[in-house]
Amino acid sequence: MELRQLRYFVTVAEELHFGRAAAQEHIVQSALSQQIQRLERELGVRLLERSTHHVALTAAGAAFLVEARQILAHVDRAVAVARTTGSAAPALRVGIIDASYDSMPQILQEAQARHPGLVVHQIEAGVPEQYQQLTDGRLDVGIGRAALAPPQIASQVFRYDPLGVLIPHEHRFAGLDAVPVADLAREPLLLAEEAQAPEFNQFTIEMCRAAGFTPTVYAGTVESIRAAADLVAQGRCLYCVPSSCISALPGTLWRPLTEPASYYPWSVLWRADDDSDHVTTIVTCARAMSARLGWLTTPDRLTSD
Repeated sequence: MELRQLRYFVTVAEELHFGRAAAQEHIVQSALSQQIQRLERELGVRLLERSTHHVALTAAGAAFLVEARQILAHVDRAVAVARTTGSAAPALRVGIIDASYDSMPQILQEAQARHPGLVVHQIEAGVPEQYQQLTDGRLDVGIGRAALAPPQIASQVFRYDPLGVLIPHEHRFAGLDAVPVADLAREPLLLAEEAQAPEFNQFTIEMCRAAGFTPTVYAGTVESIRAAADLVAQGRCLYCVPSSCISALPGTLWRPLTEPASYYPWSVLWRADDDSDHVTTIVTCARAMSARLGWLTTPDRLTSD
């Protein structure tokens, strides 16, 4: 099996037309058809149903399309990594959870101010996926709560982020300066997609249980803060979020949670055996910014010190 056969198949599967696919791949239609037939013989299954005026994926073809796309994406990623590694400018692959969170962008800005030649590639991924990509070498640095980190992942807490709740403008909490956690007991709470953010869901549920109740979980799920804000603005649910992500969420208000106040622990994540300069730079910048902005200082710590 050749990579070009996979690319030809994906193009035909997306176009569902041999003529257009051949034009896109810059080969004659007969040669494209022969390559697809050869691929089907090698696999021993029929991938496409063909007629004079119709092309459709078989069940096997639809399943193969998913895997073929992943294989080609991995090859493209490998090429990009090789080219980046061979270039003169150092490159850093950084995992981010959601573009709405402001911690990592601030850290990266400081790192690039110190090292203007540093090229940064930001990759949006949930924390479990970041763990996997860090382990596989596809990421250099990540961000998230490190409570569920595997042994091969090192971490450094750099921010205790006040946790609050997103509410619509007309909600009964809108007139409050802060919301007691126990008052969430009568509200449907939206949780993050479990596969993407189990550590955040765990933190939210543990906070509610510590206040004496198990939260009523809203039936739907979302994959971004903006999508969550849309549901909140519609009055369907409330959503617990740290203060670092509340800028530019139209239709909602944010109120800090109290009794007790909760702080979400953000950590820089990296492979435990990676002591490269660019990873060290990010960890150093996170520590410096944390100290300068007081990110690890909370009111209870102030009173206890």
